[in-house]
Amino acid sequence: MQKGLIIGQIIISTLLTVSILLQNRGAGLGSTFGGDFGGYYTKRGFEKFLYWATVALGTLFIGFAVAIFYLSSQGI
Repeated sequence: MQKGLIIGQIIISTLLTVSILLQNRGAGLGSTFGGDFGGYYTKRGFEKFLYWATVALGTLFIGFAVAIFYLSSQGI
């Protein structure tokens, strides 16, 4: 059981890393030279899906970590 949770956490952490890296932020050197809009805009389409997928994956990652901690503290 615990081994399955650890494998699941590794998969979730990989997906979480990919979803974070896919998000486009415009915080590169272009903003130094005035290339950044700097205003608020609404997320639409894939960007919105990616945002909520990142939130869900982060929540799952924390849940798996708590479950693994609980099971290892119980000696299971």
